[in-house]
Amino acid sequence: MTRLLFSGGQLLDGTGAGPGPADVVVEDGRILAVGGGLDGDDVVDTTGLTVLPGLFDCHTHVTFSGDLDPMRRALKPFSMRYFDAVRNLAATLDIGITTIREAGGADLGVKQAVESGVVAGPRMQISITMLSQTGGHGDSHLPSGACLRSYDPYPGNPSPIVDGPEEMRRRVRELVREGADVIKVATSGGVLSPRDEPRHGHFRDDELGVLVAEASAAGLFVMAHAQATDGIAAAVRAGIRSIEHGIYLDEATIAMMLERGTWLVPTLLAPASVLAAADAGSNVSEWALRKTREVIAVHRESFGRAVAAGVKVAMGTDSGVGPHGHNLEELSLMVDHSGMSPIEAWTATTSSAAALLGVGDELGTVEPGKRADLVLLDGDPHDLEKLADRIAGVWKDGVRHR
Repeated sequence: MTRLLFSGGQLLDGTGAGPGPADVVVEDGRILAVGGGLDGDDVVDTTGLTVLPGLFDCHTHVTFSGDLDPMRRALKPFSMRYFDAVRNLAATLDIGITTIREAGGADLGVKQAVESGVVAGPRMQISITMLSQTGGHGDSHLPSGACLRSYDPYPGNPSPIVDGPEEMRRRVRELVREGADVIKVATSGGVLSPRDEPRHGHFRDDELGVLVAEASAAGLFVMAHAQATDGIAAAVRAGIRSIEHGIYLDEATIAMMLERGTWLVPTLLAPASVLAAADAGSNVSEWALRKTREVIAVHRESFGRAVAAGVKVAMGTDSGVGPHGHNLEELSLMVDHSGMSPIEAWTATTSSAAALLGVGDELGTVEPGKRADLVLLDGDPHDLEKLADRIAGVWKDGVRHR
């Protein structure tokens, strides 16, 4: 097999160490060697560039496209989401994100389309849908009786609405049957849903206990949309692996997360994207704007406290709320609103994210034997501005995408 040598630049290997000079050799889709004085059959000149591991986004929605106008969404043909997904997947891979955890919307067909090479995109772990109680974040019922559904049930994608332990048990088993890699549940209300509030916890302990038991029996992790303090606490008590958003974290829930080793996926980009859409003239719903303005400052403050306390953080954006391809803006937001350094932000986007997803033995760092997902970044990796414009090359499993 041809050996590909990346030579002449810096390496930021994803382990948490700072950048330094090093070459990387790739063969047959794997990293063969890392160090100095290496050789290869073909050479990629990385002079002036930094070699990074393939990046992660642990919270995306590739079938959503940042359209926050309820009427436009209601008038959009159902199948358009899959054509949108082709564009969204490519935009994500273009900026060096080679692995995502898909937080609702993509089914097994979307995943297999990428795996089989029908469309270009990052490898993915799919949740298919987000389990919600009646009246919860996944229930888009309106007083008129209409629904602005984001999670439509169809073959391969069960209804997200569950109430009671036995309904929960059955639905988790259905998601496992349909190919879910991770189970997602909403343990609180949310910002974009019309009839609930981010401060309200959802589901009771018996329901969440069954959820985690059934997911664990299938060898799957659980991620929780959890914004309310009570919802965060309930998710941590139940043994859920990651808290998504974590808007109303307090000292008690932070202590619980530290004790249990629970991860935080902050998605600071999501509320910023809602306000940016409104500023650009999008007809964002009144309820979404109101709730976004209520949560954005406390969200950032909660994240800063969690980082200061030592909570484990993995990068995730909620892309789909805003446009795909802007994902890397999350890194500067994490640094700006916490004590994180730029290198720690890169670590959250590489090895920490790989650890959260359970794939750290294959991905997340540049080390011999790991899959050859590599990204070339122009400029100083300590500078987190305009990262998407500075991606100079992307390889996934040793194959160049751009």
